[in-house]
Formats: sequence, C-alpha cells, structure tokens
Amino acid sequence: MGRITIAQAADILEGKRSFSPSEDDMLRVRRSYEFLKSFSADKVIYGINTGFGPMAQWRVEDKDLKALQYNIIRSHSCGAGEPLNRDQVRMAILARIGTFLQGRSGIHPEVVELLTEFLNRDIIPFIPRHGSVGASGDLVQLAHLALTLIGEGQVQYKGAWRPTAQIMAETGLKPIQIHIREGLSVTNGTSVMTGIGIVNLLDARKLLDWATLAAVWMNEIASSYDDLMAEPLNEVRRQRGQQVIAARMRALAASSSCMRKRENALYDGPHSEKVFEHKVQAYYSLRCAPQILGPVLDTILNAEQVLENELNSACDNPIVDPDTGNIYHGGNFHGDYISLEADQLKTVMVRLAMTAERQLNYLFHDRINGILPPFLNAGVLGLNYGMQACQFTATSTTAECQTLAMPNYVHSIPNNNDNQDIVSMGTNSQLLCSQVIENVFQVMAVQFIALAQASDILGITDSMCQTSRRIYVDIRAIQPFIKEDTPFYNEIAKVISYLKTRPLCLE
Repeated sequence: MGRITIAQAADILEGKRSFSPSEDDMLRVRRSYEFLKSFSADKVIYGINTGFGPMAQWRVEDKDLKALQYNIIRSHSCGAGEPLNRDQVRMAILARIGTFLQGRSGIHPEVVELLTEFLNRDIIPFIPRHGSVGASGDLVQLAHLALTLIGEGQVQYKGAWRPTAQIMAETGLKPIQIHIREGLSVTNGTSVMTGIGIVNLLDARKLLDWATLAAVWMNEIASSYDDLMAEPLNEVRRQRGQQVIAARMRALAASSSCMRKRENALYDGPHSEKVFEHKVQAYYSLRCAPQILGPVLDTILNAEQVLENELNSACDNPIVDPDTGNIYHGGNFHGDYISLEADQLKTVMVRLAMTAERQLNYLFHDRINGILPPFLNAGVLGLNYGMQACQFTATSTTAECQTLAMPNYVHSIPNNNDNQDIVSMGTNSQLLCSQVIENVFQVMAVQFIALAQASDILGITDSMCQTSRRIYVDIRAIQPFIKEDTPFYNEIAKVISYLKTRPLCLE
C-alpha cells in the first residue's frame, strides 16, 4: 500500500500535484466494503444496527438502518464559529481519504471517489471552527464534511459559498449513497485535527527557517564572534536538533564577512585592556541560537512523524478487518497523539516569538547594542520615532502567545452522558497552535523590517551573507528605508504574506 507523505501533502496544498488513489488502494476499500456487507448480517455491530454513543444499547430496526446513517450526519452538523480555512479543510479531506484507503472502514468506494473529487476540484465544505472535543474524533466537524458528501450543506467553490447541491449539479458530481455505515465512518475519526496539524507543521517549518536566518543576521549586525555556531562546540552537546541548526547557521554565514573570528581578535597575542570594547560574548538571544532553535527542530520532526502516521491510519470505529474476518470495537478515534503534538509544537512556536521579540529589543535598545540609534530611528531624535511603536505590536503579540501556551491536552471535560469521560481536545489544541503560528509570523514580520533597517544604518549590506542580502533586497522592496515617520501596518501585512509564501526551505 502506498503511503501518503507529508511532502506529498505539501505539494497537494500548494497545487503542485493532484491526488489519485491507486487501483490497489481502491481494491482494498472495495474488499473491506464487501466483507462488511456479508459479515454484518444477523450480528450486533456498533453503529450499523445500534444507536451511537451512549445510545448503543438500543437496537435499530432493519427498516431504519439507512436513516440511522443520515441521522448521525444531520444531527451532528451543529458546529459554531467561523469556518476553517481552505488549507485546513483540504488537508482534513486528505486525512479522511488516508483513513479510508487503509481498507478498514467498510465504506463504499464512492466515498473515496467523491472526497478525491472535492480535493482535486478545490471544493471546500463548510466546517465550523468549534464543535470537536477530539474523543470520538472530530464528530461535529466531520459531520459537516459528510453533510456535503450527501449533497446538503454548503461549500466554497471559486471563492463563493453556495449550496452543495448547486455545485454538484454544475460539476456533474453526485452525492454518496448510504450502503452500510457511511454516515458513521465519515464522521468518526481524527481527520480534522490531523488536517489542521499538517498545515501547522508546514508553517512551523517555514518559521524555523526564518528564525535560523534571523539568528545569523542578528549576529552579523552585532559582529559577534562566530564560534557560537562552531562544529566542535555544538557536537559535544549530544542533541541532534542543536547540531543541525548550528550546521545550517554555518552554511548561511559562510559568505558573510560581518562576524568576527575569536582566534584572530582574542587569541592572537597578549592583551592589556582592562575593559573590552566589544562584547566577549553576545547576549543569549544571539549567542544561544543553536541551543534555542534545536529543540524547536526536534519537536517539528517528531510532530511530522506522528502526523504522517495518523495520515495513514485507520482512525474510525469499529475497525473492519477482512484479513482476520472480524470487526473490532475500540478507540482509534481518540485524538491524544495529535493533541499532545499540537501542544508541544505550540510551545516551541511561542519560544520562537519570544526569541524574535528579545532580538528585536536588542536592535531597538541603544544602551544594550551600543551601535544603533534608539528604535532604529534614522530621523531627528525626539521629533521622529523610528520603529518605536512597532515594538509594542511585537511585544503584545508575543504576550498573547505566552497566554496561549497553556497545554490544552490536559483539559478534559467529560460529556456525552459520560460515555466520553476523558477526551483529547485535539482540534482545539491544533486551532490554538494555529493562532500562535499566525502570531509568530506577525512578530517576525516586524523583526525582518528591523533587520533591514539596522543593516542600512550600519552600512553592512555588502558584507552580509548572500541569503541575508537577498532577503534584505526583498524586504526593502516592501518597506523602504525609514527616516520620516510613516504608518507601518500595510507593510507589516505584506511582509507577513512574504514570509508565508516565499519560504527559505533550509536543509
């Protein structure tokens, strides 16, 4: 069986490829469906001839079995709040396809076929932000997805929200039929939290790359000693992430002539100075970049493994297994794995915001850096204000990140008549992580404007590393050199967009 990778998911998200299940994948889905069809006669199977959740103790009459499946879709389409964005929904659809391709759901192949059409035609079901406790998976949000598969609800198509039935008529698509358990299987699982998690992961990668460049650029501005990223220093700390970040920083800095060699400046003979004019060691936010960003990388790599595993997991209930000839009831829909990873990723993203804010403070605080005017003010001090107020934006946004850093994985509220007595809150965790990531882009947008301004004030652009110079040129195309006071909000928004859509992709 082919495995859907995070790299493939990224390509689908960016429009570089479409998705097409293989013949073997579809044969597996068909086999599972045919097995369930033959196995389910005269047996009691949850969600096929019983009620759902605490109502599983009630048998449903044969004449009502199709209505049962429609009922779970319609009754659970009760979400609230703003809809999930396009990227989040598309990745949720891909995650739901990934579940069904395991051949353990007993659904008719037409479900996979229609989901694939939605994904490739960019048909975006309306899925509200609120509704999931992440225990039987994303019941409410997935019900909204299922609602569109049966031709009801609404979808966004070519930029407009319209009734699903209209779009299906225009595109020649047909609603799925209920055969055995399509209603339960589509609504039951971790696909929404997984889909949001994939988007968060891809954005987190971008932010780490930008933070790594910012660390190099900051040390270029400070003309730091370059041994902070030296291989012998970082190799003796037996942490993989730190070593990789240090190597990436060395590669970026190789073309720079801004940083100092300690062996040339301090190890080159006797020194009689009582006070050293240049700092012997830079501030932690500059000097400890490999040690700060290393755990971020390790967390991202672990999240990638967990999310890719989930993307290729059967996460509904019960599990239909033609290989053993049995149907297993359990809790593969429980979202703890995804919730915990969201909290961990969110935590390290908060750390990125905090690091960027401290580096900004270094640039703005003339008594700390000793080489730049207050707030990078290139105008008349007192009359002009430079980037003074931009620090308010960065600081307040970082403070919000710190508030959002509280783990959500530990916030379980029993519900569903205590049937769901411990829940994961996985979708909430991923949505909070998404907000933190958006905030980090905002803080970093201010930081990169400040990096360009500081470089101009010091006149070091020709000496910076190639990547710093290239990004400097791009930032200056958005925000010219600042001398006279001017509003920043449009330029900050444009730099945010730039950071999101023009990733560095460091390896």
